[in-house]
Amino acid sequence: MSAFAAAGLLDTSAVILLSQLSDETALPEVPLISTITLAELSVGPLEARSDAERAARQAVLQQAEADFEPLPFNHRATRAFGRVAASLRTSGHTVKTRSYDAIVASIAIANDLPLYTTNTDDFVGIDGLDIRAVPTPSMTER
Repeated sequence: MSAFAAAGLLDTSAVILLSQLSDETALPEVPLISTITLAELSVGPLEARSDAERAARQAVLQQAEADFEPLPFNHRATRAFGRVAASLRTSGHTVKTRSYDAIVASIAIANDLPLYTTNTDDFVGIDGLDIRAVPTPSMTER
């Protein structure tokens, strides 16, 4: 049983789109993020191709830092990562190409949390992961 009532872990794609989501019911009552998501968000401004893109990515990073106390990649998550890696290999995927996603999934599994994402395909093949699709703004406008 999860230590967090009605909580769920947001992956990086969901955090990036948080301000654009119109259906709040698609998110957990208690949204959480991981340290890996903060690490991914930290890369964004450094890889931006324009000043406007850099500012937008920096704003997302700073908002996430202000709004969340991230869950760590701790000893429970490292054990879960072994199971995630084995699941991915069994399903024909490699951990190397999906390393951030695999670590985020490990944190969700270790904390018995569903994972909320706009990219469910990134988490296919991971046994024991409760994946919740978050509709993107373009999906809800159709």
